[in-house]
This record gives sequence, structure tokens and C-alpha cells, in this order.
Amino acid sequence: MEEQNKKILLVEDDPNFGTVLKDYLIMNDFDVVHAKNGMEGFEKFKKNDYDLCILDVMMPYKDGFTLAKEIREKNTDVPIVFLTAKAMKDDVLKGYKVGADDYLNKPFDSEVLLMKIRAIMQRKATDSVADSKQFEFVIGNFHLNSKLRFLSLSGGDPEKLSPKENELLRLLALHENDLMPRELALTKIWRDDNYFTSRSMDVYIAKLRKYLKPDPNVEILNIHGEGFRLVINK
Repeated sequence: MEEQNKKILLVEDDPNFGTVLKDYLIMNDFDVVHAKNGMEGFEKFKKNDYDLCILDVMMPYKDGFTLAKEIREKNTDVPIVFLTAKAMKDDVLKGYKVGADDYLNKPFDSEVLLMKIRAIMQRKATDSVADSKQFEFVIGNFHLNSKLRFLSLSGGDPEKLSPKENELLRLLALHENDLMPRELALTKIWRDDNYFTSRSMDVYIAKLRKYLKPDPNVEILNIHGEGFRLVINK
């Protein structure tokens, strides 16, 4: 994944730790703005667009929870990661309630933070694809109208798909020739990610393969442990 130019707001009142963390993130190709308290953090947030916010919980003038609430009022989508020296369950729950995407207890391994940042940004990028408004697709010799749930083979009668068949094929088409992560489909369509819903999705994949079989240039590949690919050989 390309991290170049991804902009991070770091709000941390410890000047030494803040500087070290900022330098580490810059070293890993992020553009970082460092604020030294919650008030300064909110002023900087209002002046720029950020891809992610890292907020210390305990800060003077305005704590991380208050700042997160203000950020959420301005932007409901920007990911927020909390840093805290207190591993109190109530604090963790409070953080998630105000919209945290993740939580790290100090001291932490900076590589773990980096992996969390990458995972969150990857998830957001994937979600934005899944939330696309596109509803018409050409899939080899097929045409999918996901608004009407019609799948038509050139010159043939349209097949009416079930709601889940339709959503699953639409997600595959949005990721044409690319990986559609299994977790994405399970959370977007089934609203759950467990063994039983996963087996249910496999049944729907088999149904879609049957619908698409008349076109030998279209296939749905199983990428073991990862997800599926809708491959169209042109």
C-alpha cells in the first residue's frame, strides 16, 4: 500500500516522546503535524485534512476524549487512535464510545503502531470502494444492474438475483481482477464475521459461479485465506 503523503495529526503533550514519534512516522513516509495539547490539536485539525489522528488521552487544557468528540463533530470518518498510559477498562470503553478506531497503551512498540496505522488506512480505502455508488457493471458478456438486481447474458433473459447474491456480485465487480477480502463481504453484507456466515458466503459464491458459467472468460477464484477474485479474461 502507498503511504506517501498520508497526513497524520499527532496530539501528544510530552515533547520528547512526541518528537521521537513524529520523526519515526516521517521516516516511514507519513506527513505528520504535531500539536502539544488538545486545544492546539483542534485548531490544527480545523485547518487541514488528515488521513488519521493519533491522540494522547491525558493532556492539559483539553483531554483526548474531548478532542475526539470535537473531531467527530467535524468529521465522522477520519480514523482515531488513542495513546494512553492507563490501561483501565473504563477508559478503553470510553475511547471506543467516542469513536476510536484503535487503542495503544504506553509504552508500546512503534512498529505495532505502524502496523495498526497501515491496517486502518487499508480498511478505510477498501471501505470507500465498497461504498461506491456505481450500480451498473459489464462482466464479460454479462450485464449487472445491481439496483434492479438483474444479471443478463448478452441476448438472453435477465436473471433476478437474491439481495445477497446481488451485493456479493457487486462487491466482486467493484474489485474486478483484484482481491475482494473475505472480511469485507462478511461485514458489509452479513454484518458479521464468523465461521457460520463464512460458510454461508461460500454457498453464495458457488451460486454466482453457476450463473456466470455460460461465459468461459469469467471466473471467481478463491484466494486461500484471503478472499476472492472476479477474473475477466479479455
